[in-house]
Amino acid sequence: MLIKACLNGSRRPGDHDALPLSPSALANDAHECRQAGAGAVHIHPRGMGGRETLEPDACAAAIEAIRDQCPGLPIGLTTGLWIVGDNARRHALIKSWTVLPDFCSVNVAEPGTEQLWDLLLNKGIAVEAGLSSIADARLFVASPFREQSLRVLIEIEPGGPDDPVKSAAAITRILDAGGVKSPRLQHGLGACAWPVLRDALARGYDVRIGLEDTLTLRDNSHATGNADLVASVAQLVSQTPARR
Repeated sequence: MLIKACLNGSRRPGDHDALPLSPSALANDAHECRQAGAGAVHIHPRGMGGRETLEPDACAAAIEAIRDQCPGLPIGLTTGLWIVGDNARRHALIKSWTVLPDFCSVNVAEPGTEQLWDLLLNKGIAVEAGLSSIADARLFVASPFREQSLRVLIEIEPGGPDDPVKSAAAITRILDAGGVKSPRLQHGLGACAWPVLRDALARGYDVRIGLEDTLTLRDNSHATGNADLVASVAQLVSQTPARR
């Protein structure tokens, strides 16, 4: 079972004392998370003022720093459209990447998904499909890339009309009905992070945890950092019976 550490996300400087933003901080954090049980990391590289960026130099610096300190650890980058706000600009920036991550997450509901997916695959970057609703799941099932995904991300945010675990189950039913065979990783954000993660473990899915998703441990106490969160999940994994 994969535990992926999401190190920073869209968190702002100051949201948490241990939030890693610089390449060296990301590398140190990735190393600690690997030691705690993480098998991959997901990062949002930062530029001037700690702002999220898809600029090739910033992305390269973050990737190279992690690879230097954590050889062989798979590294994933975001492709969130909100970072640049324009699909053509996003496409151009990613096309100009020369130091490549192992995988990228793509939110299937965003405009330009098919073109972005094709670009990433042509560059040799594996793609995770981000699904946060039944509508997203239906789009993915009908897409030409459904058989070309590294894994499917079932991503649940708080504040929806339904219980977050039920929302995740609804997405799962659409994927099952559509015959999707790709590996699945399920995670939640904020208040639903731990309930959704526990449900993922019960289903035998891969999981994700880190300061991007939550600042608290499963007992609602303050997490000291990403490695603290990963260690807590690794303990849960060790206590979860393997599915046969």
